[in-house]
Amino acid sequence: MAKFFKPSDRPRTRRFIELFLTVIAIAFCPISMWLVDPENITLKHDNTWVLATAVLGGGALLIHTVLHLRARYADPLILPIVVLLNGLGLAMIYRIDLTTPSNAGATQIMWTALGMTVAAVTLLMLKSHRVLRRVTYVSLLVSLVLLLLPLIPFLGVEIYGARIWISIAGRTFQPGELAKITLAIFFAGYLSTHRDLILVAGRRLGPLRFPRFRDLAPMFIAWLASIGVLIFQRDLGSAILFFGLFVSMLYLATGRSTWVFLGLGFVALGGVLAYQFIGHVNARIYGWIHAFDPEIYNRAYGGSGQIIQGIFGLGAGGLFGRGWGKGRPDLVAFSNSDMIVTSLGEELGLVGLSAILLLYFLLITRGFRAALGTRDAFGKLLSGGLSAAIVIQLFVVVGGVTRMIPLTGLTTPFLSAGGSSLLANWIIIALLLSVSHAARAPHVIDSSTGVDGASDTDSQEGGVTRLISKMATHTRVGGSPRE
Repeated sequence: MAKFFKPSDRPRTRRFIELFLTVIAIAFCPISMWLVDPENITLKHDNTWVLATAVLGGGALLIHTVLHLRARYADPLILPIVVLLNGLGLAMIYRIDLTTPSNAGATQIMWTALGMTVAAVTLLMLKSHRVLRRVTYVSLLVSLVLLLLPLIPFLGVEIYGARIWISIAGRTFQPGELAKITLAIFFAGYLSTHRDLILVAGRRLGPLRFPRFRDLAPMFIAWLASIGVLIFQRDLGSAILFFGLFVSMLYLATGRSTWVFLGLGFVALGGVLAYQFIGHVNARIYGWIHAFDPEIYNRAYGGSGQIIQGIFGLGAGGLFGRGWGKGRPDLVAFSNSDMIVTSLGEELGLVGLSAILLLYFLLITRGFRAALGTRDAFGKLLSGGLSAAIVIQLFVVVGGVTRMIPLTGLTTPFLSAGGSSLLANWIIIALLLSVSHAARAPHVIDSSTGVDGASDTDSQEGGVTRLISKMATHTRVGGSPRE
């Protein structure tokens, strides 16, 4: 005998909380733009802030409506956080446009509208994230195609030493941003099905049991693809992101920290080899180590002027910042994209930048909470992997601009100017919302045992992440995870 159990909180309450917080988040964008230079905006009748508010508000209302129709139990905090980050990015890009020849603000508003629309369509068309498990190997094929597109003559273009863009109708796009999503889908589908073979079959060497090559062959192909990005496209940031996604999802699937240490070892080995044989990587690392050398600082290509100016900007911001609109981001190259973190740190200070990072951490925890609550192994790995991708990208960006690691050129999710990155990240948010809805929605359980029968079947078929499974014991039976 089976019956339905409903979560303790009502979906209408969730959607009301989400709408209330989203309206507050939207309000930050026009207010921030207005505070940059109210006199200039009034005299020149600059209506950019009106357009930005309309796009954010319309897109948020569209996604909220789709959630009400398709995913009523989705996490109510994810959408407001992302809208706030996106709006803050629009405001900072607009502020930089006022002091530089750049006009990235209008383009970013267009990509915001496109990204939010695609996210809404994804939620509307995707009835359940479990459908994506059927396209596991198709996702691998799509990933390889996306990574190879920039290498095609007359289609791929090389910008600042990296060949990771394609040009269509005069506009550039980075296919690798979409590849991180398709790779996450492939990793989640493959590992949820072959986890037991990877753990049990194979030979043991010390604390590690190495799986058979035929069990890990598709994963090995995906890893080679990420290495190929570094070699042929000369993009250190994307290679780190893809390999980090590979290692993190392997760890989530097996629960063995030895894979993490092994992955770090491969990163170190790959870094040494790349430094020795790849000129682009050599220039990046050498400029990072000898950043304060005058010759390196003044070098036009591969120099450290961008990094040092960014560090000086962060130092000038101090604890509370120089004030909104009172910094000098125009002194830093790519201050609206690669170095937008330093631009925000200079004007908002350590306190403001820490608040922004806390927003990211809150977003990431909601993604892992969705992974914790869902009852299928594929959903756990997909949500956990996409959240890990955001963590890795954020670490690489902040580590690069603070000179903890070499600067790689990755964009800060939702903040930096970059259409392909913004579009891909909005799709990630749509997938996280879909998984969180599945985690919190009512489901059928066996009333005699109090156990969700479907979850046991799925766990036996695909294997459940041991790490997440331990955390899942703290959730209520038949209900949604505790807040």
